[in-house]
Amino acid sequence: MVSTSEVRNRLLVCTPGTDRVVWRGPVTTAAEVATAVTDARNALADWRSRPVAERIAVAERFAEAASRRQEELATTISGETGKPNWEAKAEANLIPAKVKLAIEAYHERTGPQQISLPQGTGNLIYRSIGVMAVLGPFNFPAHLPNGHIVPALIAGNTVVFKPSEMTPGTGELLAALWREAGLPDRVLRLVHGDGAVGADLVGHNIDGVLFTGSYRGGCAIHRSLGGRPNVLLALEMGGNNPLVIHRADNLDAAAYLAVISAFVTAGQRCTCARRLILPDSDQVGPLLEKIIRLSGSLRVGMPDDQPEPFMGPLISAAAAERVLEAQRKLVQRGATVLVRSQHVGNNPALISPGCLDVTGLEELEDEEIFGPLLQVVRVENFDEALNEANRTKYGLSASLLSDDPELFGPFRKRIRAGVINWNQATVGASGRLPFGGYGASGNHRPSGYFAADYCADAAATLESDQLAMPDKIMPGIENGW
Repeated sequence: MVSTSEVRNRLLVCTPGTDRVVWRGPVTTAAEVATAVTDARNALADWRSRPVAERIAVAERFAEAASRRQEELATTISGETGKPNWEAKAEANLIPAKVKLAIEAYHERTGPQQISLPQGTGNLIYRSIGVMAVLGPFNFPAHLPNGHIVPALIAGNTVVFKPSEMTPGTGELLAALWREAGLPDRVLRLVHGDGAVGADLVGHNIDGVLFTGSYRGGCAIHRSLGGRPNVLLALEMGGNNPLVIHRADNLDAAAYLAVISAFVTAGQRCTCARRLILPDSDQVGPLLEKIIRLSGSLRVGMPDDQPEPFMGPLISAAAAERVLEAQRKLVQRGATVLVRSQHVGNNPALISPGCLDVTGLEELEDEEIFGPLLQVVRVENFDEALNEANRTKYGLSASLLSDDPELFGPFRKRIRAGVINWNQATVGASGRLPFGGYGASGNHRPSGYFAADYCADAAATLESDQLAMPDKIMPGIENGW
């Protein structure tokens, strides 16, 4: 069984863990990448000079096209990622919704402003940045690249988009929807391939890189741009996210949100909870029993299975094996198995959720295990829970489940994360708010509603409608008149 492979410069993509081919096509050559960047550069002057209302109209037609073809979009997402149909449809529904939010964000965050000054009128204006390289991930192959592309195009940039090599068909469909919407030729160009193609793209004459993916991938891009401070870089990377539960009376709700946080999308969200931190109390035992029971009862299966599964396969058999290998290493070091992650059926990419008690293990590796494996850490009190939650180089998402309002104040102030939730799952995020993190999770350019910020440059002008001598001449020049 195969997932994604490159054979003689061609991509072959199958539904994870199966031999069902869902997309095949050529890998973009180095010459074609160069042409794509040149095309985007040549299209820039015309596109950025068009009235913003015209650019927004194209984006709105794109949203309409995405709405009309939501079923096709969901089928494509599901076929490439293995997501259950319900989840693929939910992602498809986000595409037109994102357009509406991006338009609102553009007007709110990059609208013109004017002030009166002694020397004239001061204006704040925003201009496009230029040619943007968008590098997309596999876990949300439509929604996450869309969150870069839409605000970039509205702001007047042109885009060269490289979807994940795992999900090229979804990228092709997004590009087709833009063409259907009347986006001019060359304003959005598509290239296909793995990280080598992405590195080639980043090495060309571009003005910005908008990346969603792993910490390792983000670091590689950051290094490659050394000495190119003119290139804007927005990094949205991974997380080793903590979920703290303390003084929560509704244990059913707490267990439910813990399982959702850890295992939705087969644990392949950058905001998934990787660590469950439990301060000592009488609730810990009953809560863990509920989490164990619920985790073990989750339906795991293929997208079209009936009844519908909660989670599908990981993106590849190799990805599933990495999760199982991480579990084996933790068990060898002394972790207690609460729920064992293991293969389900004959599909090597399909594994069940796992939950390990790693309390007391020294020097736990601070890594993002990108799959359905939750590590439980018991601590003595809430203060230690906060210390444990911050014991990571990452800083994307963190949640507190508690009925005690006195706990969330310290949690919100002390936690190092860009998405901080109270009585919500770690995966909960609003498109009307910024989305990003600290440390190894990002470089202080949050996406979400704030994507408008990194898609436009602010410029200041001082303007007077009449040329005149100043009221006061500077010292040392008065004798020249």
